[in-house]
Amino acid sequence: MAEISVRFLGCGDAFASGGRFQTSLLLEGGPEAMLVDCGATTLTALKRERLDSASIGWVVLSHLHGDHMGGVPWLILDGQFGGRSRPLVIAGPPQTESRLQAVFEALYPGAGSAERPFAVSVLELAARTPHRLGPAVVTAVPVTHAPQTNPHGLRIEYGGRVIAYSGDTEWTDGLLELADGADLFICECQEYDREVPGHLSYRTLAERRGQLACRRLVLTHLGEEMLARVGGLDLEAAQDGMVVGV
Repeated sequence: MAEISVRFLGCGDAFASGGRFQTSLLLEGGPEAMLVDCGATTLTALKRERLDSASIGWVVLSHLHGDHMGGVPWLILDGQFGGRSRPLVIAGPPQTESRLQAVFEALYPGAGSAERPFAVSVLELAARTPHRLGPAVVTAVPVTHAPQTNPHGLRIEYGGRVIAYSGDTEWTDGLLELADGADLFICECQEYDREVPGHLSYRTLAERRGQLACRRLVLTHLGEEMLARVGGLDLEAAQDGMVVGV
């Protein structure tokens, strides 16, 4: 079985703490690459890694905050002006299509409905229903974050592995469901010991690590409080550009 990898294009919080890019993960090694979340800085991160955005045919979004989906218009426009021809499929929670249209119109009025040489389609994911998305089967699991963003974690069956991702959330039993049997669980950890609604702390995850039945846990979405302590943690933390084999 070929090795699957996850490239952390961005693992920062919404505020670029530590100069890190916003959330975006690239799954590689399967039949096709897949992008998981697409924060506003994702196109910059792809180009820093010398990756062609037109090679990505599938994007799946955990929820509808800008640091997780705000980069989609730039991904589309880069393809439009860069000669992209392959279709692009974007999947996310309910209201993904209408929210993307609103973001596009706010950033580049009229550009969302412009003609382009490739098809863009949007698929909205029903909770706890496996969906075939090109190279992967994706199941969205509700988590606890800003309700208006329709927050979900994602279980992704890709290249014979299971990669789980929390999206943004405070502690919820949905994390146990996501992590159960996963080869890799990528979990947000914005704070160190401060409890902030809608987000997880390192203290909480360290206390509950034994409940998460995953083979490997990597922390992401790191805020300033976490970055100040990142060298002395017992749990593994991501860095921008880091590639993890699965």
